[in-house]
Amino acid sequence: MAERAVPPRVAAAEGLAAEAGFAYSCTPEVGRLLALTAASKPAGTVAESGTGAGVGTAWLHSGLGAGARLVTVERDEALARRVAGAFADDERVHVLAGDWRLLEAHAPFDVFFCDGGGKRDDPERVVGLLAPGGILVLDDFTPSPDWPPRFDGGVDELRLRYLTHPALHATEIRTAPTASVIVAVRRS
Repeated sequence: MAERAVPPRVAAAEGLAAEAGFAYSCTPEVGRLLALTAASKPAGTVAESGTGAGVGTAWLHSGLGAGARLVTVERDEALARRVAGAFADDERVHVLAGDWRLLEAHAPFDVFFCDGGGKRDDPERVVGLLAPGGILVLDDFTPSPDWPPRFDGGVDELRLRYLTHPALHATEIRTAPTASVIVAVRRS
């Protein structure tokens, strides 16, 4: 089976990540999920917490509709400037430098890839940034065959919080043998 083509901006962002020595970019499996979620909201507001070197941003951008906008925030100002430069030709994309809470001014979100700030330190605020029907994507989980889910010898309280949150309809999807994501939709 032939490998699927990587969108040009994703390839460019991967190059920027390598050049910057940034080793924490999303995988192609997660990236394709991000493109799909962005495409599902063609006129929506899409957000990302934790821009990094822009690989996730580029995947989200690859599914971005003509009437949509994408806002992403990165606390490392140098990385944020580099990513902003890579998307300077597209007025739908806004790269912010600073704390993840800067996203609040742009909410509510139809798609929110929470890969940086907020995911661990303020899950309630993260959920509150979603529009009704908004999709939340959280990655970097380790699959668990147990219920409640376990990690490192104990109950994974963070994962359990999102999977059982009363405002969310959520599931966990395995993206690789050792990795999974939580995908959730905000209830109306």
